[in-house]
Amino acid sequence: MERVRLTGLMKMELRDGRVIRLCDGGWVPWNTEVFRASHDQFGMIGSMEAFDEGVGDVVPSFRLTFLPISTAAAADLSAPGMQGSRTRLWIAEISDSNGLIIGDPDLQFDGMIDRTVLRVGIRKRELDIDFVSTAERLFTINEGNGLSATFHKSIFPGELGEDNATGLGTAVAWGTEAQPGQASTYTPTRMWSDNNYV
Repeated sequence: MERVRLTGLMKMELRDGRVIRLCDGGWVPWNTEVFRASHDQFGMIGSMEAFDEGVGDVVPSFRLTFLPISTAAAADLSAPGMQGSRTRLWIAEISDSNGLIIGDPDLQFDGMIDRTVLRVGIRKRELDIDFVSTAERLFTINEGNGLSATFHKSIFPGELGEDNATGLGTAVAWGTEAQPGQASTYTPTRMWSDNNYV
């Protein structure tokens, strides 16, 4: 009977082209890549919170505490341009006899870096990294969009569907939350009664 071990794999594809491949111990070859317990330039994983499932308008997310080699490495990961870097996590089965992955690892999370917080103390340097699902992009609000004929033609050149849409109520763009309606009441200031204004 073959003994099987489980390992976690993480791949961070930074927006400047560098890639961080980490595992939770030793080193693990997978396809043409090698995942290691520590990265020479950035450090290693200290701890990781459980995944939070998203419900309603909340997307799946989690926090990972990174132990950077230096403050410069932490600043590099915290640069504004790194926000949105793709990050994936897998659980893999490893054969105890040869150290190779059995089958295909199970993808647990596919998301991106959201924000970082550096905590420094006596003999302590920790970088908390919050990750969110790529579904977060669906919540991006583009307030410049509207249903005017000009904006419609900027997206669909030559399409005349909005040209005759005049005299209608307030238009609401697809995918945006409808604004509460406003009731219009008319109260006359003068009334006609028996040929006299009241």
